[in-house]
Amino acid sequence: MALLTLFTVAFLAATLLPLYSEFMLAGLILQGYEPLAVWATATAGNTLGSAVNWALGRYLLHYQDRRWFPVKQKSLAKSQAWFQRWGVWSLLLAWLPVGGDPLTLVAGVMRVNFWLFLLLVAAGKAARYAFVIYAAGFL
Repeated sequence: MALLTLFTVAFLAATLLPLYSEFMLAGLILQGYEPLAVWATATAGNTLGSAVNWALGRYLLHYQDRRWFPVKQKSLAKSQAWFQRWGVWSLLLAWLPVGGDPLTLVAGVMRVNFWLFLLLVAAGKAARYAFVIYAAGFL
């Protein structure tokens, strides 16, 4: 049950909701849960949450002419320019607590190949969770 909860928290934390899964992950490690299972669960949940952001971004522009559209055209253009400048490799930074989640949304807007997106985002998030597990093991 704890791993399912971790998966859910990690999934939601990767969306635009302000949640943090690292605390739960560290807590499970400190309670003696198998580190590999915790790492895989958190990585999978967080990566799939980012995939939701990609999908939202991919279809977001279909509604940019609507009054309720949540992003101003100027902000969207600025984000797209930033992404074009730094390129697809910036997705390795999708794990960052500030800016990482919007980055995955912009990747969808920019129509980054989904499989390349998934590979880069998963690599960054897996490395972050491995670091948290390593740090939690030495607390």
